[in-house]
Amino acid sequence: MNFLYRFLYEIQEFTRLCSQAVANLFRKPRYLQDSLLQMDIIGTGSIVIIVITGFFMGGVLALQSAKSLRDFGAVNLTGQLVTLALVRELGPVLTALMVAGRVGSGITSELGSMVVTEQINAMRALGTDPIKKLVTPRMLATTTMLPLLTIVADFCGLVGGWIVSFYSLSLNTNLYWSTALRALSYNDVIEGLMKPVFFGFIIGMIGCYYGLRTQGGTRGVGISTTRAVVTASILVLIMDFFL
Repeated sequence: MNFLYRFLYEIQEFTRLCSQAVANLFRKPRYLQDSLLQMDIIGTGSIVIIVITGFFMGGVLALQSAKSLRDFGAVNLTGQLVTLALVRELGPVLTALMVAGRVGSGITSELGSMVVTEQINAMRALGTDPIKKLVTPRMLATTTMLPLLTIVADFCGLVGGWIVSFYSLSLNTNLYWSTALRALSYNDVIEGLMKPVFFGFIIGMIGCYYGLRTQGGTRGVGISTTRAVVTASILVLIMDFFL
């Protein structure tokens, strides 16, 4: 019973934090400079790992799908399979998991360190709302940058699939790209870009939530960081299923 009460309390507090962070978007001051700084940290800082992840993800998809397609004499459809798998599912999900590991942990450890060193209390004493100053810019940055990072991952994945198809499967370049682009529909693109918006919101808010609830000094920072990454990754997968 205590577990149930604690679970419901956590949901209540997380929902309250989310509602406050979203409401702060429409209130002054808006701390635009902080939001742009977080966008740079999250977007530019994650670009290398996203490029590597997307490139090899596309290469693996091309290799694995070609094995099955070869049995049916349909290797020329490799581009179509790679595109649909990347844009609709693997691109958004794997990008979100990479960002959750890198950015979510960074947000939690940063805010957690500020909590244990009393910097959050100092901000409140000076009349600054820590949710408006710290949480809202990070939530806005993750929600904005994750769709852009997903586009980068999708493109790099298509390039990776093309390189593997060309050199390992001897697939014609024009054939690969024509089938890949023809396979995409408007709904596929919209679906592939809507998911990262929800994923980015989850990652940013989970990181901020666990960061602000850190207790127990530096050891508590490590515990909060681990919980944030695990929780964000699980919620991304659950949200992907429902979306």
